[in-house]
Amino acid sequence: MTSWFRVAVGILGVTVSVTTLSGCISSPTYGTNKTAAEHLMDDVGSVLDITPQNKNDKIAYQPNPKLVVPARKDQLIAPQQSLADAKSNPKWVESPEETRQRLREEADQQGNGYRSPLLGQTAANQTKSLAEQRQAYRDARKIDQGIYSDKRRFLSDPPLDYRKVDQAELTDLGTPEKVKERERKKEAAAAKQTNHKWWDVFD
Repeated sequence: MTSWFRVAVGILGVTVSVTTLSGCISSPTYGTNKTAAEHLMDDVGSVLDITPQNKNDKIAYQPNPKLVVPARKDQLIAPQQSLADAKSNPKWVESPEETRQRLREEADQQGNGYRSPLLGQTAANQTKSLAEQRQAYRDARKIDQGIYSDKRRFLSDPPLDYRKVDQAELTDLGTPEKVKERERKKEAAAAKQTNHKWWDVFD
């Protein structure tokens, strides 16, 4: 039943392919060196293939090669220790969780006389006057917006020479608008005289 179905589909595909081939003889290949009709013929040919397929075919796996073991294992280089381990690298930055745990342990050890280092920052901010707080806020806003030219604070900042502007360029305001308007009127009048025709005198 399957074979008859494939034969019927093949006949139908051949009919369609012949009809398509008659109208697409010079169809583009799109870089595949085959036209659309040739691709259709290949697909129909694969459908007409009624040879039984052996489902018991297995992939022939090749065995893996053996490991290369050195003659003397004592000459091997020891593996590098992990740099992300805080215990082996004391310069590693503390995480917020580790900082919180360390401060809690210090508070438990010192008892009632413990003073958190975080309170010093808050107290320093509270001792500033209103004018100093406003100035600190303005400085922080300038740093946040990148409006500063005294020094480079971040790696993304351009060199200071790129931020210097010539004073002559700052004082140069360009041509005044009155002068530009006068020049435009002169150019318009000159263009009108150039386009003047001899028969315009009879208008």
